[in-house]
Amino acid sequence: MGKFVIYGEKPLKGNVSIGGSKNAVVAILPAALLAENPCTIDNVPDVSDVHIIIDILRKLGAICEWKNDSVTIDARPVNTYVATDNNIGALRGSYYFVGALLGRFGRAEVSLPGGCNLGARPIDQHLKGFKQLGADTTADYGKVVANAPDGLMGNKIFFDVVSVGATINVMIAACTAEGLTQIENCAKEPHVVDVANFLNAMGANIKGAGTDVIKIRGVRALKGGIRYTVIPDQIEAGTFMIAAAATGGEVTVCNIIPRHLDSLTAKLKEMNVGVETEEDNIKIYSKDDSRMCATKIKTMPYPGFPTDLQPQMTTLLSLVDGESTITEGVWESRFQYVDDLNRMGASINVNNKVAMISGNRKLRGATVRCPDLRAGAALVIAALASEGRSEVYDINYIDRGYADFEKKLRNLGADITRVDDRAE
Repeated sequence: MGKFVIYGEKPLKGNVSIGGSKNAVVAILPAALLAENPCTIDNVPDVSDVHIIIDILRKLGAICEWKNDSVTIDARPVNTYVATDNNIGALRGSYYFVGALLGRFGRAEVSLPGGCNLGARPIDQHLKGFKQLGADTTADYGKVVANAPDGLMGNKIFFDVVSVGATINVMIAACTAEGLTQIENCAKEPHVVDVANFLNAMGANIKGAGTDVIKIRGVRALKGGIRYTVIPDQIEAGTFMIAAAATGGEVTVCNIIPRHLDSLTAKLKEMNVGVETEEDNIKIYSKDDSRMCATKIKTMPYPGFPTDLQPQMTTLLSLVDGESTITEGVWESRFQYVDDLNRMGASINVNNKVAMISGNRKLRGATVRCPDLRAGAALVIAALASEGRSEVYDINYIDRGYADFEKKLRNLGADITRVDDRAE
């Protein structure tokens, strides 16, 4: 699994270019199974989750060519609705194969998803949506089985809770359902919109993505034969913005859509971090006249503050003046990294879903382990801001969502080295 060896207290400086959205591409690639002709997807991040998705597509029979950041998928040879390879249970986004295979074949049999352990992450809203489209569904013995013997039929679907995964999954399946599907209480995240735009480019008829209500007029088939560019990754961008602030640096985060980061930039400005926004980049810098100050944050579905930036912000708030509070409004087990941060000198007390952070701490290097993807990034930020040497283990979690993470940090002046287990 390897580790990062980091020597901290080096301000990050320079420009960093952000790759494609991991959360969008793990849905877009399975959705290409609906295309009657090959599709090329550009700005694909070279992360381990994408490697797993492509491996699954190939095992299903799809022809996939990956060159630089472009992936071409020819799904015409696929003739099976079964995706139960061991690999598929390794990531959360595997459930998008249910919607894609159901939309293509009217049947799907897919291993239950895995991914980071953030607490209970039920797929009941996915199954509810599929059932209302006319599919019989079960989820037991480690797999999801869905069957629509009479074909998928459009329907009105109301999600009990806002769910990004369910919104995207049901949207994918409904593209080829007969009639009109109306999904209410939808997630509005940028990658939901991106998946809808990809499906529309292939010939789907989806309206309202990015709002509370999405309407999908079913079509017989999606033609495909397109070239599509994935949006920039707002979470990667936010991670580098927070890292710049935590190290007292000056970093311009390039190739982004700044409005996707409005909730973060608002909080950073409130904390007295220097923020300059242009058309496709944001510069983060430390102000000379005053220190950063404490704030209160509650994570919420978009356009609220993203849960995927909560661990990184907890690290930053450990360094600023005053008492801060972070309330986790999405996942119940998102504070698993706190013990390691406290070992590095932070002062964080967690009570249920609320973290109380006493700031203005001097962090010191330590040996820590990544419990999940975003917490891993948070611990790297802590190490970059710490005095002395840190070792961050289990970095396979970080590889799930950040391409060339250590290379990009080194280019900004960080002293970070990847050490493979086999080298020890």
